[in-house]
Amino acid sequence: MTRRYARLRRQVVVATAVGALVVPGAGGAATALPYPATAAAQTPSPSPAGDEVRELTPAVQRQLDQAVRRVMRQANVPGLTVGVWTPDKGRYVKSFGVADRATGEPMRPDLYMRIGSETKTFTVTAVLELVDEGRIGLDDTIDKYVDGVPNGNRITLRQLAGMRSGLFNYSADDDFYKALTSDPRRPFTPRQLLDYAFRHPVLFQPGEKFFYCNTNLILLGLVVEKAGGQPLRDYIQEHVLDPAGLKDTLFPAGNEFPEPHAQGYTDQTASGRVEDTAEWNPSWAWAAGAMISTLEDLRVWARTVATGELPDGRRLISPATQKQRLTTPPTPIPGTGYGLGIFNVQGWIGHNGSLPGYESLTIHLPSAQTTVVVVLNTDINHQNQEPSTLFGDAITTIISPDHVFDLPAEPAAR
Repeated sequence: MTRRYARLRRQVVVATAVGALVVPGAGGAATALPYPATAAAQTPSPSPAGDEVRELTPAVQRQLDQAVRRVMRQANVPGLTVGVWTPDKGRYVKSFGVADRATGEPMRPDLYMRIGSETKTFTVTAVLELVDEGRIGLDDTIDKYVDGVPNGNRITLRQLAGMRSGLFNYSADDDFYKALTSDPRRPFTPRQLLDYAFRHPVLFQPGEKFFYCNTNLILLGLVVEKAGGQPLRDYIQEHVLDPAGLKDTLFPAGNEFPEPHAQGYTDQTASGRVEDTAEWNPSWAWAAGAMISTLEDLRVWARTVATGELPDGRRLISPATQKQRLTTPPTPIPGTGYGLGIFNVQGWIGHNGSLPGYESLTIHLPSAQTTVVVVLNTDINHQNQEPSTLFGDAITTIISPDHVFDLPAEPAAR
């Protein structure tokens, strides 16, 4: 198996070793302020109504600037935006590099970005809302909602959301890989994705162990549609995005991408050459990774996912259900647990995302009420490590040395 193929097949699943979550970044015109060597643009993001805006100290900002630029150079990242928000020390919002290599347009905090597997936090939130309403149960088996699932009479919704189903990951199927890379703009239906998975035997019995798998989320998306009585994108809009006030987050029907957005760059191509990906169709990721958001929306969403609370103090998820969500059994990754659609990495709660051309990391540290969001316009690994993970490690080493987002590099693919 080539390293290139091994990487692509886990895209949108957030590489088994990474954790982050989805938090929103909203728009607002950005003023580009060039920085030496990195063409960085810095624009303060809007603060919540009534909050006093305070920046991190100049000394900490310099440390973060240096760390981000160092990782950019090492990993050859075209552009990214970083947001750090902490109530006692202030905030840090900066963009670095370019959004488009062809035009030299700088990255800005208000750009729309594809967020890959952070979509999972939205899909699972929709599931948990239906649980709170009594319309489904976490211990229901999937055969109650979807026919033809291997072991469907034994796999529960809880095991799907917690990545413990034992199902084969459709994005690891050879024919799927060929279909996607031969025409990245083609649409896929959820049933087509499941067909790629179900032609393979189960990998292990339900609940036996942790295995990150996009197939699980496709099934949960179909559960939401059946129990919620709406297409998944409409249910998420009405029941998740609107209540959370996420006006710049969307679940696209196809390859639509609102302006302004960054161009994305990937080597996950049939030829192996780096290509632009903004016009590629993310329908192949659907409930597992098709969504789009902004830095400010992700900031809001990060805390909502970690606490179950909306910005206005109302709850999106009940305390009892949120407690189940935050129960994060250990994974094979040291210091990392995975609950119901979320990672816990050294205390940081959330998810990351990786889609050809884009990566993101959205995490919240409840003990310090601190949020970190990173969005970037490449998914090309550096020494077998996803760049979003490298930025997460570098940033948290500075702002939370007792809670470092330190995920190990993936073993080389064989």
